[in-house]
Amino acid sequence: MSSFRFIDLFAGVGGFHIAMGRLGGKCVFASEIDPSAAETYRINFGFDPLCDIREVDASSIPQHDVLCAGFPCQAFSKAGKQQGFDDTRGTLFFEIKRILKHHRPKYIVLENVRNLASHDGGRTWKVISENLKELGYIITEKPLIVSPHQVGVPQLRERVFILGIHSSATKLRKLHFEIPPSHRNQTDGAIVLNGKADRRFAISNYEEYVLSAWDEFIQGVGRLKLGFPIWANEFGKVYDLSNLPTWKAGFVQKNRMLYSQNKVFIDKWLKKYNYLSEFVQTHTKFEWQAGEHIDTVWKGIIQFRPSGIRVKRPTEFPALVAMVHIPVVGWEKRRLTPREVANLQSFPENYIINSNAQQAYKQFGNAVNVKVVEFLAKQLFMQA
Repeated sequence: MSSFRFIDLFAGVGGFHIAMGRLGGKCVFASEIDPSAAETYRINFGFDPLCDIREVDASSIPQHDVLCAGFPCQAFSKAGKQQGFDDTRGTLFFEIKRILKHHRPKYIVLENVRNLASHDGGRTWKVISENLKELGYIITEKPLIVSPHQVGVPQLRERVFILGIHSSATKLRKLHFEIPPSHRNQTDGAIVLNGKADRRFAISNYEEYVLSAWDEFIQGVGRLKLGFPIWANEFGKVYDLSNLPTWKAGFVQKNRMLYSQNKVFIDKWLKKYNYLSEFVQTHTKFEWQAGEHIDTVWKGIIQFRPSGIRVKRPTEFPALVAMVHIPVVGWEKRRLTPREVANLQSFPENYIINSNAQQAYKQFGNAVNVKVVEFLAKQLFMQA
């Protein structure tokens, strides 16, 4: 399409807006319930999307060719309670259906978390797909699962995309999308960096101490042995495991084996670091997910997570999430800046970022990746 009109529901800070604009689209309506995100949207695009879509009469929404929606994901997310349509946020899909039923736009471009594809044994996807088909939309048999790393962006962040064309707008009865294979290890995490950042983003002395300790650990034990989460508090323990869940007992057994095979080194390591008594409890857990690609923590991309410290190869940043676990660039001993997080989500250089860093991180964690949306939408529009 050379030019078209679109609406932007659950708009966040405008990832869909940018992607559609690059393809020739003009936004005629946007809706976002979060005041801070809505303000960021207004500053960048010139109109205020702040409203609750549940209170908007469908007839008041202008006619449009494309409906875009990154509808709320907490109801389906592994990070949430996974209540799906039992959660009021899950029922917001039916607000989309209400608007589709009234306007029947040619195209739909929806996004949600990876877990939606398998949620509730596949029943959630079945409900969504049957409702869209009932309205006359041709969609893929299965939801598309795409990550930015598949389109050359160094971020591993799988998301479900639901794309459709109304049957009245095409002779096709089946949609086809070319999804690139994984580009893992083929991109360079440094491409999103903007050079040295100021001291506000540097890791703390405590964090450097903890990471130095774990770096010493992987040098002494051997990083290639660490194919499972390391739980230092299990070293030397001998309690009965029969009452533990199978998965947990398995990890404990692997930690006990690692300890018995490296007892001399680990005992010295624990003593040197005061038996990790100065560590926050979650930092006594460590995951090496970099394989053979690097040989030190300081060459990796690091996250301090509730489940422990995780180190990944420098070719892929972990998924940005709204919970704000900002990745650490190991070789610069600092966190990503808000501008660099915007780069990871493929937002343009001239995008105006929220001045509150925590809000900015949250907003980009909630955002759709612009490059992924553009890549998929372009294919969708060619099938009409």
